[in-house]
Amino acid sequence: MIETEARTLLRGASLRVTRPRVAVLSAIHEAPHADVSTLLALVRTRIGAVSTQAVYDVLKTLVDAGLARRIDLPNSPARYEGQTWDDHQHVVCRSCGTIADVDAPPAAPRLDTGRDHGFTIDHVEVTYWGLCPVCRTERGQREPEPVHASSHTEEQEDF
Repeated sequence: MIETEARTLLRGASLRVTRPRVAVLSAIHEAPHADVSTLLALVRTRIGAVSTQAVYDVLKTLVDAGLARRIDLPNSPARYEGQTWDDHQHVVCRSCGTIADVDAPPAAPRLDTGRDHGFTIDHVEVTYWGLCPVCRTERGQREPEPVHASSHTEEQEDF
């Protein structure tokens, strides 16, 4: 993302255009699914000295404004991406932690919780877990067989 696009997005979200905001927004688009330390290094190459706290503050502002998405995964630092307008999910490698986007199937049904405990549910996240091609090759595993969903709980594995 070039700086003019970042400035336009910031103005469109009614945010002040600052060097750190432009640099962080550009870095998120350059390195989707990056953690704060990766983003901090990219920002510093763009604008020089910037504090870690400033990057965290900008990230929170961008997430709150809908210009970035925070991805929270178990046993992993928060990751960030700029693609917030669609309903995609993520696939994560259990071995190396690589994250990739997975498009939601067309006309995917909303999950019926059966029991919502009084909550108004406005978002559902699904994360797919497995081994990426590189880790599968390193472990000497062949291409996986297609996975078929089952409604039988005794056939499902606990992850």
